[in-house]
Amino acid sequence: MVTTFLLAFALMLVIEGLMPFIAPRVWRETFRRVTELADGQLRFLGLTSIVAGLILMIVIK
Repeated sequence: MVTTFLLAFALMLVIEGLMPFIAPRVWRETFRRVTELADGQLRFLGLTSIVAGLILMIVIK
């Protein structure tokens, strides 16, 4: 269980690092825009990400 969690965490770090590595200018501009969003918009993005991840986990499992 711990090994699976650590592997998932490592994969997340690899995926998170792809955008800044491949297209740093685009990533920086996108990050700047995200910081300008209102709290409600950020919460909606977070909720959408959580729901998409849960659905993906259910479909894969």
